[in-house]
Amino acid sequence: MATVGTRIFTALFGKRVGEDRFGNVYYTEKKAAEGRRTKRWVVYKGIAEGSKVPAEWHAWLHYTLDAPLSEKAEDRYDWQKEHLPNLTGTKHAYRPKGHEYSGGKRAKATGDYQAWSPEG
Repeated sequence: MATVGTRIFTALFGKRVGEDRFGNVYYTEKKAAEGRRTKRWVVYKGIAEGSKVPAEWHAWLHYTLDAPLSEKAEDRYDWQKEHLPNLTGTKHAYRPKGHEYSGGKRAKATGDYQAWSPEG
Protein backbone atom coordinates (compact mmCIF):
# COMPACT_ATOMS: atom_id res chain seq x y z
CA MET A 1 0.00 0.00 0.00
CA ALA A 2 1.45 3.34 -1.04
CA THR A 3 1.79 6.19 1.44
CA VAL A 4 -0.42 9.25 1.12
CA GLY A 5 2.50 11.26 -0.27
CA THR A 6 3.25 8.65 -2.93
CA ARG A 7 -0.39 8.50 -3.95
CA ILE A 8 -0.61 12.28 -4.31
CA PHE A 9 2.71 12.51 -6.21
CA THR A 10 1.63 9.66 -8.50
CA ALA A 11 -1.76 11.27 -9.19
CA LEU A 12 -0.21 14.65 -10.02
CA PHE A 13 3.02 13.72 -11.82
CA GLY A 14 2.89 10.02 -12.66
CA LYS A 15 2.40 8.38 -16.04
CA ARG A 16 1.54 4.69 -15.84
CA VAL A 17 4.04 2.52 -17.72
CA GLY A 18 2.73 -0.93 -16.90
CA GLU A 19 1.83 -3.60 -14.38
CA ASP A 20 3.51 -6.88 -13.52
CA ARG A 21 1.83 -10.23 -12.95
CA PHE A 22 1.83 -9.62 -9.17
CA GLY A 23 -0.27 -6.45 -9.46
CA ASN A 24 2.55 -3.93 -8.84
CA VAL A 25 2.11 -0.81 -10.99
CA TYR A 26 5.08 1.08 -12.48
CA TYR A 27 5.24 4.81 -13.19
CA THR A 28 7.47 7.46 -14.70
CA GLU A 29 7.19 11.24 -14.60
CA LYS A 30 4.94 12.91 -17.16
CA LYS A 31 7.55 15.61 -17.74
CA ALA A 32 11.20 15.57 -16.72
CA ALA A 33 13.11 18.71 -15.83
CA GLU A 34 15.58 19.88 -18.47
CA GLY A 35 18.82 17.89 -18.39
CA ARG A 36 17.54 15.32 -15.90
CA ARG A 37 16.31 11.82 -16.51
CA THR A 38 12.76 10.99 -15.48
CA LYS A 39 11.99 9.41 -12.13
CA ARG A 40 10.75 5.83 -12.12
CA TRP A 41 8.88 4.20 -9.27
CA VAL A 42 6.62 1.34 -8.33
CA VAL A 43 3.39 1.28 -6.33
CA TYR A 44 3.27 -2.15 -4.74
CA LYS A 45 0.16 -4.23 -4.43
CA GLY A 46 -0.09 -4.96 -0.72
CA ILE A 47 2.95 -4.54 1.50
CA ALA A 48 5.84 -2.56 0.01
CA GLU A 49 8.64 -5.13 -0.33
CA GLY A 50 11.47 -4.67 -2.82
CA SER A 51 11.83 -8.40 -3.46
CA LYS A 52 8.34 -8.40 -5.01
CA VAL A 53 9.72 -6.69 -8.15
CA PRO A 54 10.47 -9.27 -10.89
CA ALA A 55 13.72 -9.06 -12.87
CA GLU A 56 11.95 -7.72 -15.97
CA TRP A 57 10.89 -4.61 -14.09
CA HIS A 58 13.92 -4.35 -11.77
CA ALA A 59 16.19 -3.61 -14.74
CA TRP A 60 13.81 -0.87 -15.94
CA LEU A 61 13.49 0.72 -12.48
CA HIS A 62 17.29 0.99 -12.21
CA TYR A 63 17.73 2.52 -15.68
CA THR A 64 19.48 -0.57 -17.08
CA LEU A 65 16.85 -0.75 -19.82
CA ASP A 66 14.78 1.92 -21.56
CA ALA A 67 11.77 -0.38 -21.69
CA PRO A 68 10.83 -3.29 -19.43
CA LEU A 69 11.53 -6.81 -20.66
CA SER A 70 8.67 -9.01 -21.77
CA GLU A 71 6.93 -11.05 -19.10
CA LYS A 72 5.38 -13.44 -21.63
CA ALA A 73 6.04 -17.12 -20.98
CA GLU A 74 7.04 -17.73 -24.61
CA ASP A 75 9.79 -15.07 -24.32
CA ARG A 76 11.44 -16.86 -21.38
CA TYR A 77 14.18 -19.48 -21.51
CA ASP A 78 13.59 -23.01 -20.26
CA TRP A 79 16.19 -22.55 -17.50
CA GLN A 80 14.54 -19.43 -16.07
CA LYS A 81 12.61 -19.97 -12.87
CA GLU A 82 9.42 -18.13 -11.95
CA HIS A 83 10.12 -15.09 -9.74
CA LEU A 84 9.35 -15.49 -6.04
CA PRO A 85 9.46 -12.68 -3.50
CA ASN A 86 11.37 -13.15 -0.24
CA LEU A 87 9.23 -15.49 1.86
CA THR A 88 11.20 -15.16 5.10
CA GLY A 89 8.89 -14.49 8.01
CA THR A 90 5.81 -15.83 6.23
CA LYS A 91 4.03 -19.16 6.56
CA HIS A 92 5.59 -20.11 3.19
CA ALA A 93 9.18 -19.68 4.43
CA TYR A 94 11.55 -22.63 4.08
CA ARG A 95 11.82 -24.69 7.25
CA PRO A 96 14.21 -27.64 7.22
CA LYS A 97 13.51 -30.94 8.95
CA GLY A 98 14.00 -30.50 12.67
CA HIS A 99 12.76 -26.89 12.75
CA GLU A 100 10.51 -26.16 15.72
CA TYR A 101 7.59 -25.33 13.44
CA SER A 102 8.05 -28.65 11.62
CA GLY A 103 7.82 -30.80 14.73
CA GLY A 104 11.25 -30.08 16.21
CA LYS A 105 12.64 -33.61 15.76
CA ARG A 106 16.18 -33.57 14.41
CA ALA A 107 17.96 -36.61 13.07
CA LYS A 108 20.72 -38.01 15.27
CA ALA A 109 24.24 -36.82 14.51
CA THR A 110 26.10 -39.12 12.14
CA GLY A 111 29.43 -40.83 12.85
CA ASP A 112 31.47 -38.06 11.24
CA TYR A 113 30.72 -35.68 14.13
CA GLN A 114 33.02 -35.37 17.12
CA ALA A 115 32.12 -33.18 20.05
CA TRP A 116 34.77 -30.65 21.04
CA SER A 117 36.36 -31.14 24.41
CA PRO A 118 38.98 -28.88 25.94
CA GLU A 119 42.45 -30.28 26.35
CA GLY A 120 43.93 -29.40 29.63
